[in-house]
Amino acid sequence: MPPASSTSFPVNDMEAVLSSIVHRADDTYLYEQTLHNHGYPTVAGLDEAGRGPLAGPVVAACVILPRECNHSLFLDSKKLSASRRQTLARSLHDIKAAIGIGIVSHQTIDQINILQASLLAMRRAVDNLPSLQQAPDFLLIDGKFSIPIDIPQQALIKGESKSASIAAASIIAKTHRDALMAELDKKYPIYQFSRHQGYPTKAHRQAIVDHGPCPYHRKTFKGVREFV
Repeated sequence: MPPASSTSFPVNDMEAVLSSIVHRADDTYLYEQTLHNHGYPTVAGLDEAGRGPLAGPVVAACVILPRECNHSLFLDSKKLSASRRQTLARSLHDIKAAIGIGIVSHQTIDQINILQASLLAMRRAVDNLPSLQQAPDFLLIDGKFSIPIDIPQQALIKGESKSASIAAASIIAKTHRDALMAELDKKYPIYQFSRHQGYPTKAHRQAIVDHGPCPYHRKTFKGVREFV
């Protein structure tokens, strides 16, 4: 719920305030600072990894950055090397950022579709934040959809390039999912999940043609369903 502060703006007003922000590449904490200035002291960023793969879960992360940290370090995970993502993921733990992770399995993805599974994973990431005195006061979400939770929120298209908190969430989600796919690679090495993390690369699609899908493939996805 919104903070019990006489200085906090109503959610509808904050949507207008945030929508009016002109993004600056040199200030990826502008959305968070604006929310702080309008009475929302605890702001969390949300992002997911794994919407496009043919196999494995979708993983979301929710991150609350300490106000005093170097926010400029945290960039869109897609623009970082794997080693840099690992380094920044460790640094988020070192600076004691609040981190929650939500996972939705390939079975559930097949049941409810990948969009709904992604939103559910983000909801679970919020629910899995470490114990705080209160829930986040406001959520910044990558993309154009809100999530099913009773917390004020704003979706930001290309949010991982606009918000340090969302970028941090993208780093955690990506590194966590990559680790899960590396474990899956040990069980099913013939698909080489460690190399492509389940994305539909030419080699991955050929492996499905040659060997059929494994139990962790998403059976409703094109490129898999034809071979089920």
